Formats: sequence, structure tokens, C-alpha cells
Amino acid sequence: MPEKTTKPEKHEPRTQDSQEEPRIGVYTCYCGGNISDVVDCEQVAKVLAGQPNVIVSRTNMSMCSDAGQAIIEEDIRQHNLNRIVIGACSPFLHEQTFRGTVSRAGLNPYFYHHVGIREQDSWVTHDDPDGATLKAIRLMNAGLAKARLLEPLEPIRLEAKKHALVIGGGVAGLRAALDIADRGLKVTLIEKTPFLGGRMAQLESIFPTDQDARPALHELTEEVLQHSNITVHTSTTVIGKKGYVGDFQIQLRQESRGVSGDPQDIQAAIDACPVEVPDEFNYGLTKRKAIYLRYPGCHPQTAAIDWEHCTLCGECAKVNPHIELERKQKIFEVSVGAIVIATGFQPYEPRPGEYGYGEFPEVVTLPEFIRILAMAEDGRELTWNGHPVHDIAMIHCVGSRQVEGIHEPQPDGKVNNYCSRVCCTATLHVTLDLLRRFPGINVFDLYEDIRTYGRGHEEYYKQASLNGVRFLRFEAEKGPSVIEDPRGEHPLVARVSDHLTWAEELEVPADLVVLAVGMMPSPVQDLIDLLKVSPGNDRFLLEVHPKLQPVETAVTGIVLAGTAQSPMNIQESCAAAEAAAAKVAGLLSRGKVELEPFVARVDLERCTGTGACVEACEYEGAIRLETRVVDGKQVQHAVVSPANCVGCGVCVSVCPNRALDVQGWTLDQYEAMVEAIAADIQLPVEVEA
Repeated sequence: MPEKTTKPEKHEPRTQDSQEEPRIGVYTCYCGGNISDVVDCEQVAKVLAGQPNVIVSRTNMSMCSDAGQAIIEEDIRQHNLNRIVIGACSPFLHEQTFRGTVSRAGLNPYFYHHVGIREQDSWVTHDDPDGATLKAIRLMNAGLAKARLLEPLEPIRLEAKKHALVIGGGVAGLRAALDIADRGLKVTLIEKTPFLGGRMAQLESIFPTDQDARPALHELTEEVLQHSNITVHTSTTVIGKKGYVGDFQIQLRQESRGVSGDPQDIQAAIDACPVEVPDEFNYGLTKRKAIYLRYPGCHPQTAAIDWEHCTLCGECAKVNPHIELERKQKIFEVSVGAIVIATGFQPYEPRPGEYGYGEFPEVVTLPEFIRILAMAEDGRELTWNGHPVHDIAMIHCVGSRQVEGIHEPQPDGKVNNYCSRVCCTATLHVTLDLLRRFPGINVFDLYEDIRTYGRGHEEYYKQASLNGVRFLRFEAEKGPSVIEDPRGEHPLVARVSDHLTWAEELEVPADLVVLAVGMMPSPVQDLIDLLKVSPGNDRFLLEVHPKLQPVETAVTGIVLAGTAQSPMNIQESCAAAEAAAAKVAGLLSRGKVELEPFVARVDLERCTGTGACVEACEYEGAIRLETRVVDGKQVQHAVVSPANCVGCGVCVSVCPNRALDVQGWTLDQYEAMVEAIAADIQLPVEVEA
């Protein structure tokens, strides 16, 4: 039977003073062999035991285990320890664990310092055990030097509004809003276009369930619109932001729709509008009016005026008295505790001439082809550009997995070297739908690699093979080319060097070429600038850590959902949205938030108010100059707003008077660590310097 465990007893915190004589406990973890297979942990403990102020020096197979933590707690109480240094894996993994350990023993949690001797030592010095052991000793000695100078810090505690802002009305934004609202928090959901639904609305079915896309989307949308905790604003964008986690003041701008009335009046206005523009819902394959509904059954079910293309001719107002031909903007503010960014993606648009795109009307992208199939009638022959379609070539990895020097870069000079992940399965999913509806069509699938990575996705590849799809494999360095058929038998041919047949040069006849384009992030530079979030090398918004903080940005209180962060399918987008909702609920549900105390601190005795720190700081409201009266004279000095400060240390580096420090990582502590690393240490004979 498993051993019965009891909840650890929490001891009352004792009065602690950073000036009292340090009594340090040092613990070197084997990390289940990750460290001890390279580093001689017993030697490390032996050397550290002889250092000044060290009262206890131990090793353990797994310090983060319940048993390992219990040892630390008991040592703190028995030996009256007031500093703890632990050498183990990354602090990202267990810093919070060990803070809780020392706190339960009655010690201030910030009287503990973590040294990463796995990632920084054993994993990168695997072939030199003696060198790794010496490095561990020096790193741990530096930790001791810092520990002697630690101060009893307290978390920054802030009131938090139980209200979240969700930016983006696609499936990820809708899912995040609903999950947050179901947890009892208020939600304001904004969408920059006049209609909800995002890219999912342009699909006919979704994989791997083959569920009809729009009915599933409409069900989710109805739940959002009917939820008492959710307020939805379409045609709305963020134009300003102040504040910090728990209390963001967000300024929003909303465009008027210009249209109201009953469905008959609205349709009459649409019919009367003389302006036609490419319909973005069908990727420009069809036209729509300047007054439009996105598609039948869209949400909201009220039309909107496309102000960019409306000529204000007034024809619509003649048949609908509820038309207001004045472009109005409403500016308003909401105060929220957290923000979810769910701004979605845009399909890669091939450059003119890429695989014949824009040059031959028979070359279309996969999203365009999905809409072509949606508009095609069952039971009739599939036609395009005035001729029947009998042979189709699908080309993968268009706009993804690009190679520098081979593919043309984007305007920022970078190629899309990432895999968009979704395209392979999406192509096979559409292919099977095509063959089900038009079984006589021949499909040639030209791919670099087939990556059907999700559960049930490989089945699409198997079914495509069984249904006669011909697969041809190319290499990125020599991709296919699309040209006019020199024999005139088909509109086009795709030439490919097929590595499944030992690089044989083949010509694939094509009445239609479909480019499986990848994903690119929506252009959100305005949000990046306003919210101070960061894009990654792939231009998608960057999380703090892909495993440990997978939906959090570097700005506390701002989280990511769906394809704003990376290429995802609908299932993954919803899962990411649920994770974002859980993070928001965890932050706001108690009505207060606690932040790490590692923020800048001003020494008023040294500060002369030069303002260099204010000029260097990139975080709005983090530091400012204030005037005060000292001995009858007005003097200026810097004041830090802890809620806005991220502890980056830029202000520390520019201060000419050394009047600034980051709490928990002061200049004195850094200098002590550097000196300790370089210091002479009395080593056992077995370890050679």
C-alpha cells in the first residue's frame, strides 16, 4: 500500500533581519542522476561545508521530493538556519517549490537562492566530470556569496479587477471568453471586423471529427452572446493602454455599422448598393456589396457598411430608412485585470509568379480551393475558369519551411522557416472531401514531408492512398515548377523531381494547381507597441516559456490564445484558449494579485534626479521623477511604480550615482558572486583546479 502522507505543518514566521549573522544551509541535488552522473555531488557538499557561514551541507537524490523538502524544513528549525542555497535543476522548474519549503519552515521565502547546476553544468560539461565538479563548486560558492547579502523581501500585492479583455472574435477568442465568464469573471470581447467567427467560418468541416464547421462555430458564438458575464463589441480596436496587471485601463475605438432595421430592409439596402468589391470571405473569388453580411447566418446577423469602399451615394438609404451614412467612431474605456490576445492568423499569400500564382488563373491557394468546393454544386462536374477539372496537383509547404537563399524573404527580410503544422492534414482532409463529391478526379500530391502529427490525422493519409491519390516527394532545394502545358492537353503541368522514384523528373498534368499555404500571424504591430508584448523570430507572439509558461507573455497579466501564438488547428486553438482562461481565472478570481518583488528600488540618499533612468526605461509608468522638499529646498528624485516595473535593470545601468538597484539582484550581490567565482577555494585532492 502507498505510504500515507500528511500535510506539512506550517510554522509561524520568525522575525528575520538581513543584518543578523548568516547561518546557511546548502543542498546539492543528484537530480535523479542528471547531475550526479557527471558532477561528484558529495565532493561539492564537502567543499561547501568548509565555507564561511555554512552550518549544514547535504546531498540528496531528489531535493524537490517530499522527503527532500522535509529535510530542508527540519534543518531550518533544528539549526536555526536563516539562508538556504540549493544546487539543482533549472529555477524555472522548482524555484516556487523551494520557496514554499522555506516558507513552511518559518523563513522568509526570499532568503533562498537557487543555483542551476544541471542546465548550466552537468548537461553542458558531460565529457569532463572533474571540470563539471569544479564548476559546480564555483557556482555554488557564488550562490553562497549572494545568500549572505539576501534581504527579507515581500511580494507586491495589488487589487485586481475581476474583469478580462479578450482581443479577437475567432474561435480561440470566443472559447477563452466563454471559459473565463463561466468562472464568474466579467469579460469584454472585442473584434476588429464587423463579424465574429474568424477563419473558422470560412471552413466547411473540421478535422479530425469531420464536424460541420459553421454549425459548431455558431453554437459557441450563441453561448458567448447569451452569457450574462460577456459584453461583445465588433468593429472595435484597442487604441490605448495604461496600468498594470489587475488594473489595466484600455481605451477602445468602435466604428459604427451604419445599418439597422429588419432583415427585409437590410436586404433591400444590400440589393440597392451599386458598389461591388472582392469578397474577402471567399478570398476574392466572388464580389460583395459595400453593404454586406459576411455570410448567411453570420453573427451579428445585422449588415455593416464597408466604410473603406462606400461612396456615400445614398442609394441604400432610399430603400431603408434605418441607414445612417455617417461614419461615426465611439471612444470608450474599460478597466480590466487581465488581457487575452487571440488575434488569429492570415494565410500565406504567394508572391506573384510563385508556382504560377497570379500568373495562371488555374493556380489557387488551399483556402481558396475550400471556398471553390463550397460553392460547387454536388452532382455536377467540377469546373474552373470555364473548363472541367479532371486532374489536380496539390503542392505542400508553400510559405512554410522556406530555406534562406532559395526562397524569397518576406518584407522584413526573413523567410518562413517554420512548419505551419496544419497544412498537411488540411490538404489531405480537403482531398478526401473532393474525392467523395467528385470521385472521377485524379489527385497528385506533391510534398516535401507529410506531417500528419495529431491523433487520427494519419488516417487521412492512409485513406488518401487507398483512394488513389498519387504522392510525389520533392526536396526544398529543388521544389516543383508550374508551367503551361506545352502539349496543350491541360492548362498546366507541374514539373517535379520525385525522390520516391530516385529523383526521376516527372510532369504532372493539371487542370487546377492547389497551393497548400502556411500560416502567418495577423499583422498586429499596433498591439505589440501598445501592450509591450514581443514577437518571436517567426513573428508570432512569444510566450515566456513553451513548457513552463506556455500561454503567458513577458507582461504579467497578458496571455495568448490560439494562432496569435503559433500555427495551430482548431482543437489546439481551443485548448490554448482554455489554458489562457485558466491563467486569467487564477490571476483574478481572488480579487488580488501577488507579483515578484524583483523590481527597481531607489536609494534617495544617492539619487540626484538626473532623469537618466526615466529616459532609459521602456515600460510606461515604471519610473518617474518627483519633486520633494529637503531642508527647505526642492529636490528631484526617481520614484518606482512596482506594479509597472519588470526588473529589467536598464535603469540600474544608466544611473550615474549608483542610486538604483533591483531587489533580490543588487549590484552588491552581483559583485560578491563574481568575486566568489574567481576566488581561491581549498579543494580536496581528488578535484583539480
